[in-house]
Amino acid sequence: MTDTLSPAPITLRCADGVPLQGHVFAADGSTARMPVLICPATGVPQRFYFRFAAWLAAQGHTVLVFDYRGIGQSLHGPLKHCKATLAEWGQQDQVAAIEGLLNHTAQDQLALIGHSAGGQMMGLLPNHHRIGRVVGVATSTGWFKVMRPAFKWQARFALRLAVPLASVFKGYGPTSWFGLGEDLPTQVARQWGRWCGAGGYATNAVKGRPQHDFHAQVRMPITVLHASDDDIATPATVADLLRTFPNAPSHSQMLHPRELGLRRLGHIDWFRPSHQAVWPLIAKALHAPH
Repeated sequence: MTDTLSPAPITLRCADGVPLQGHVFAADGSTARMPVLICPATGVPQRFYFRFAAWLAAQGHTVLVFDYRGIGQSLHGPLKHCKATLAEWGQQDQVAAIEGLLNHTAQDQLALIGHSAGGQMMGLLPNHHRIGRVVGVATSTGWFKVMRPAFKWQARFALRLAVPLASVFKGYGPTSWFGLGEDLPTQVARQWGRWCGAGGYATNAVKGRPQHDFHAQVRMPITVLHASDDDIATPATVADLLRTFPNAPSHSQMLHPRELGLRRLGHIDWFRPSHQAVWPLIAKALHAPH
């Protein structure tokens, strides 16, 4: 059934005028469930999520997936000319995607599935109250300090030294050199490294700016699923994320790939067709009671 569902392109307009390209997968069947917004991981284009989005639509959800500014189909012009910031991915792009999907479906609330960075920024969204539930997949703060030692130094070297230095010469963050997804706008790559270095992730975007900080106001249920073989989303980095939403009911669940018949799960593989064994668990988290 996955291959028979064709997404409809949609252009989202951010409050600052930046257009984003997304695709809507219409719900299959007469049982209309809460619409679902899929927010991608850093440097991962929307097409990566299409098979999962189509599968979820077949379960009765209308699904929107989109590219952040400076990524995939939302990159306008050469990457080195893109001035996007990571904070804008939350404060502008996710805000516009929420409104776009709710306007499209004429619903009051949606569920948000956030992959890695996609599930980290609810505290930056003035319309956070329009999210009824969050399922974070491999979502955490990626705080270097509490990562496993070997990976900590690898990640710190890439994001705090090599990528910022290379961006001076390239005009963008060459994160693909280090296996960190697509290349990124310079300021996105630099903020990514700074936030991972500081802990608390998106709270660093609003320090000293209480009028833009909604972390304490976020109250939707948050479920985080992470894998035992993920070097980024570990119990410690997941806990660091959930503490930033002190008034949201939240819990995390670690999955072990071999128990699901998978050799590995890690940080990215969850949405690959080869890893469909984990998809029903994501859907189950969407439908869990509050």
